[in-house]
Amino acid sequence: MRSEGNGLIRTDQQIVTDEALRSELTEKSARLEQFLSEHKLDALLLRRGENIAWATGGQAEVRVLIPGETGVASLLITRDGRRFYLTTSNEAPRLAAEEFGALNYEPVLFPWFEDRTVAETQRIVGAAGAAKIGSDTAIADFSVVDLAPLRASLTPAEISRYRWLGARTAEATSAVLHGLEPGVTEFDMEGRIAEALLSRGILPSVLLMAADERIFNYKHAVARGATLKSYGMLNLCSRKWGLAISITRFVHFGPLPAELAERFAAAAQVNAALLHATRVGATSGELFSVAQQAYSQAGFPGEEEFHHQGGACGYGEREWLAKPGGENVVVDAQAFAWNPSIRGGKVEDTVLSLNGAITCLTNTPDLPAVDTAIGGEVYRSAGVLVRA
Repeated sequence: MRSEGNGLIRTDQQIVTDEALRSELTEKSARLEQFLSEHKLDALLLRRGENIAWATGGQAEVRVLIPGETGVASLLITRDGRRFYLTTSNEAPRLAAEEFGALNYEPVLFPWFEDRTVAETQRIVGAAGAAKIGSDTAIADFSVVDLAPLRASLTPAEISRYRWLGARTAEATSAVLHGLEPGVTEFDMEGRIAEALLSRGILPSVLLMAADERIFNYKHAVARGATLKSYGMLNLCSRKWGLAISITRFVHFGPLPAELAERFAAAAQVNAALLHATRVGATSGELFSVAQQAYSQAGFPGEEEFHHQGGACGYGEREWLAKPGGENVVVDAQAFAWNPSIRGGKVEDTVLSLNGAITCLTNTPDLPAVDTAIGGEVYRSAGVLVRA
């Protein structure tokens, strides 16, 4: 991963043009400047990986520990327009060459054995206590801030990256699903999907592989090594450039039981209702009510009480969830992952709500689907791959 000439695009990211990325970075700078002004902050310290990825247009990957919320560098953005990345001297060569080399950020270095992030931030911004500094992690004397609202509306460059990530994740999921056979274990399934993603330069962030009765018993079936007999589930999330994709697919060996087929059809009905209602201005509370009503109309009243139904996504697997009384609001150019489920049957894809239309980012055209019509629109949900 390196800069190509004077361009901004790294060799693994020929997804957007330099011009599109520059436009994205300009838009992000404007949002951050407005945020600093509205919150009367002198500077903003970003330590969380998703915020650093967002602010740098997916260019800077600072995580080394995969499950870590923070990484080996932080960003400091001041109200007067200065940009810094703070890191240790041992990390500096790689970060300069592969992450920040083409970005307008000045390095601030300190020894690996002494984290001076806070002290250097205060030195740059002003005397301790004299400046108001925001931070996306809890730090004494700093104001904790939430950048999720800033990340909600995706830029054209982000949408291009998201489409790529959704398509490649769906491709990997479908390939692994087609390769499953009775006798494989949940650990085998987990390993296969992880390999399929990693070989495409994509990082798995959630792996919930389950077989047979564990699918019916648990909503979040973490792999425990059960052997697949007739019914298998690949439920996963993937990440690249800070963006997160969610998808779930199923395979059944032998005829699909009528009761299970009914549950998938009902889950698809709930999914369609949610997609139809995902429009600019809708609140998370209103969307929960839509799901609640759809379960009842499908013949499964109260099913929404057993698991969350999903919600907005983007730089988090879920930025917010649809829930009773929720006040989060749908904006344009926002991604969503709904996951209605009914006792073994589940539907989950990542979609984009843009200009009043819903587009699925995780289509698997080689797998079965269920079409549901609502309000003159037809919404497609994933079905079950049935094999002899």
